[in-house]
Amino acid sequence: MTHYLLRGALAGAAGTTALNTVTYLDMALRARPASTTPETTVQKVADLTGARLGSDVDEEANRRSGIGPLLGIATGVATGALYGAARSRWPGLPVPVLALGAGAAANLGSTAPMVGLGVTDPREWSATSWVSDLVPHLAFGVATALAYESFDE
Repeated sequence: MTHYLLRGALAGAAGTTALNTVTYLDMALRARPASTTPETTVQKVADLTGARLGSDVDEEANRRSGIGPLLGIATGVATGALYGAARSRWPGLPVPVLALGAGAAANLGSTAPMVGLGVTDPREWSATSWVSDLVPHLAFGVATALAYESFDE
């Protein structure tokens, strides 16, 4: 089982790269700013736990801007490991189904904590915001599946 999880984690790293590429391409093409929700999520967790992220305002802000994306990477790698676990458990499941599942799981894994902390509410998102969120997660799922399936047994 460890082999499948490791293979999945590596595939999840590839999927995370695809997600980031699609996100940054969207930002470049539409000249839209980066989302502040990852940093806000880190701040909410720090507030809830009483953790201090630095000795001054700049240090705290810099740590939030680093920790937020690291949480996204961790979500992608963990989702990839779940892909590996699913693939080992259900080897006959079609790869496109697993790819969609991986994209949905990555989306849920990143959005659910933000919703739970009150950082965002998807019910208030515009159609453009939904597309900006779903398309990179679809790219994640496809890249994760393709990377996983490209490994030799």
